[in-house]
Amino acid sequence: MQKYFKVGQIVNTQGLKGEMRVYPLTDYKERFEEIQWVYIGDDLQTKYFIEKVRYKNNLAIIKLKGIDNINEVEKLRNKYLVIPRENARELEEDAYFIADLIGLNAYTVDGKYLGVLEDVMQPGANDVYVIKSEDGKEYLIPAVKQFVPEININERKIIIDPIEGMI
Repeated sequence: MQKYFKVGQIVNTQGLKGEMRVYPLTDYKERFEEIQWVYIGDDLQTKYFIEKVRYKNNLAIIKLKGIDNINEVEKLRNKYLVIPRENARELEEDAYFIADLIGLNAYTVDGKYLGVLEDVMQPGANDVYVIKSEDGKEYLIPAVKQFVPEININERKIIIDPIEGMI
């Protein structure tokens, strides 16, 4: 299980006084209002406290304490805002962090190995799991109980109950 989660990526500056445009990597962008501080990039020692958050289209406009001009933000462009796992939101039952799903081994209900869960697409009403087989084939599995009856994070496996033509 991952110890840290990327919650956003700094994509640009906003104004001259240290605000930054952040692309949220969460399905709940208001999350930035609930967390007090973040790490930036690979620096997991320095906490940057969130002073202000607002939204513009699909971006969060964030001001971090101690970052006070456009030049400082420019140096941080493309870096990720990171939080420790213990600061992550509580999930509902049968909900998982995408970072914990990536890399799970996928099997059918009758035990046939399908491949590894490589990606989770979020196109609309429900997520779609991308399973990549050993020979490079990709299977797209809707992330609904009907097709994914079991996910076991501890055993690092996911069970798929496919319909005809799905795999």
